[in-house]
Amino acid sequence: MTPPVGSVTLGCMSDVTGILSAIEHGDPHAAEKLLPLVYDELRKLAAERMAREKPGQTLDATALVHEAYLRLVGDQQFDNRGHFFAAAAEAMRRILVDYARRKRRPKHGGERRRVSLDEALCLLDGPNDDVLALHEALEKFAGEDPAKAELVKLHCFAGLSLEEAGRLLGISHRTAKRHWSYSRAWLYAAIRDA
Repeated sequence: MTPPVGSVTLGCMSDVTGILSAIEHGDPHAAEKLLPLVYDELRKLAAERMAREKPGQTLDATALVHEAYLRLVGDQQFDNRGHFFAAAAEAMRRILVDYARRKRRPKHGGERRRVSLDEALCLLDGPNDDVLALHEALEKFAGEDPAKAELVKLHCFAGLSLEEAGRLLGISHRTAKRHWSYSRAWLYAAIRDA
């Protein structure tokens, strides 16, 4: 008999929490058990995040997941599954920001951008700095309102819905929508003014 879907999810959630606890207590084999349990979800988050990136990226969702996972299983400790995935979202955001910064350096192409031959015929000026502009605005916003900035990170970089992000942060869906509206307006103004 197949268990109900909810019990499978709860089982996986408790497995992840248990493995995170084992990692925290120094079990050398726990990290090996964690990746198979969280890989599909991390891959989905990375794919959603990469889908929002402009075309022509050389970084793909698989590479993003692997890099984020390597950053996560270091010396960090996680309270629960939600904390792990919030940290994964933050790691992915930082990786994308680092990647965008690296691409801006002269050694890696600087201000040049990849274009097709057809596009080269009608090339428009202006570097692709969307990720960096959002990062800088989000850093300022986090200084003013860390809770709302965390909601933005979970929604934009982890690919969580507002309802899921609100649940993770312990706020209602309605409050999450209000915070999202305010945050979006604040970030838009900050990016526009920059």
